[in-house]
Amino acid sequence: MTKMKPSTFKHIEAELASFHDTKKEIEKRREEIMNPTMTEELVGGRSNEPSDPTGRIATRLVMDKRLGELERIESAISSVYDKLADKPKQLVHLNYWTRHKKTWEGMAMELEVGRATLFRWRNEIIKAIGENLGWH
Repeated sequence: MTKMKPSTFKHIEAELASFHDTKKEIEKRREEIMNPTMTEELVGGRSNEPSDPTGRIATRLVMDKRLGELERIESAISSVYDKLADKPKQLVHLNYWTRHKKTWEGMAMELEVGRATLFRWRNEIIKAIGENLGWH
């Protein structure tokens, strides 16, 4: 496998850090698609959509590119996270999902491992997410 670009690494870290916001955005987008505004209902569906409301909603859910990309990112992160051992999961929480960030030294002390281990875990996690997404 080719080495991951630094910009890709940072992008995946940003996606990991905003994971919970992504989940909220997915729910919001689904809600918008499933409950269109009154204006959209009056205008009607697009010519390439089914005429029945349920079919139209299903088509919009499948065809929405933004929703699809958000779900793909959420799925890649969830898949990697779910397979992690307890301490690497704690690292994700401490480094990406906690408001009050600790230093690498503070995280190493809390998890009772060395800093080098934390960096190795972080790199492996980011690489695995990147592989799931097809980013490198």
